[in-house]
Amino acid sequence: MKVLVIGNEDRYRKYMPDREIANEAEITYCPIGTSDEELIEKGKDAQILLVDAIARVSKKLIEHLPNLCLIHSEGVGYNAIDIQAAKERGIYVCNNKGMNAGAVAEQTILLMLGVLREVVTGDRNVRDGLQIQTKEKAMVEGIIELADCKIGLIGFGDIAKETAKRLHSFDCELYYNSRTRLSKEVENKHHVTYLELDELAAACDIISIHVPVTNVTTGMINEQFLRKMKKTAFLINTARGEIVDNLALREAIISGDIKGAGLDTVYPEPMEKDNPLVNLPIEVANRVLFSPHIGGITSSTFYRAHKNMWSNIEAVMNDQRPNYVVNGVLKIRKS
Repeated sequence: MKVLVIGNEDRYRKYMPDREIANEAEITYCPIGTSDEELIEKGKDAQILLVDAIARVSKKLIEHLPNLCLIHSEGVGYNAIDIQAAKERGIYVCNNKGMNAGAVAEQTILLMLGVLREVVTGDRNVRDGLQIQTKEKAMVEGIIELADCKIGLIGFGDIAKETAKRLHSFDCELYYNSRTRLSKEVENKHHVTYLELDELAAACDIISIHVPVTNVTTGMINEQFLRKMKKTAFLINTARGEIVDNLALREAIISGDIKGAGLDTVYPEPMEKDNPLVNLPIEVANRVLFSPHIGGITSSTFYRAHKNMWSNIEAVMNDQRPNYVVNGVLKIRKS
């Protein structure tokens, strides 16, 4: 069995499970950004394509790998894969649904606490010998506890559920919005109350994004949405950068339409110094807290993800349907 990997070779080797199918596979590694032509040449006989969650898998590549029967994202995201082209050829496209939910939930809460407590400014000021001055200022201005916040979750999939579970321990008042409203039983289980999106924007002290990138969600956090938020509110994004209009968020922070943001994901990646959200005026620069898109990349997440990937490979090789198929293929077509 031949496997083509688009991603970091060291990472794939580190987290590869000790299973016969993995040990016997003939694996070719290519870094993200490798041209389609080179991928086609190196992987022309590949039956399996494993890809970093942000790696592009084009229609051309799919059409020129004649033996391909499975494309598997290493993460939860799969928006860079042409799933329709794969479906037309009867090729499974799978992701690792839910594998990073707990890890991203932790990062979400870290960012919430970080913006409320101004951790970066506090750290810098202590290092600069301004500990007492910073403390005195905080006592006058006040520090908001997470428990005192109404928190709105946009989307209510695996990560949002794990976030809600953790936030309940902080005694937060929790609201959510999703395409389909949950049953009252499920809402009660997760201690959440449904609000329409406009209501959620206006009512909550922290808005946290948990939707996938689609044609509908791309740019949904725009000028109109941000203007509906409280001027004291924070935006948290551990989903995907494409969901937020960078220029609109920049303007909202500069103008004071919202208080700030905590961002694990910013479009595009890799993020450069000229990104409008990095390039903020000095007087508001500390109102945005960044993390380098590490929410879902804990060691435990990768061990779970790679175990699932190789389980799915084994299933496909045994003519069984893998789990978490995202492109609707019911059974691969035999060539």
